Amino acid sequence: MSSQPQESETCTIDLSREQQWVVHHVLTTRADEAIDDSDTPPTWLLTLVETIESDEKTLTYHQARKLHDALKRYATADGTPDRDVEPATTVTSKLNTTLEAW
Repeated sequence: MSSQPQESETCTIDLSREQQWVVHHVLTTRADEAIDDSDTPPTWLLTLVETIESDEKTLTYHQARKLHDALKRYATADGTPDRDVEPATTVTSKLNTTLEAW
């Protein structure tokens, strides 16, 4: 059984403009929800928002895993706009392939 990659290991993911928008939306919504609940958004979330906003394409294993999980939940949630389902699912699939290769 292999162990999880070290946090310093990274992957690169290319996102279309539409995919980047959906990722940004999902992450900032989660941050806003934490703030609304009088919580501080987790560091991984803030770092990932900053990464996506700067058009950076390099993610750590931890960031890729957290993003995968957040997008998967979003793509399958009731109330997710139809226009967002395909981009979220596509990015989830890309991340899944990357995570399996790790």
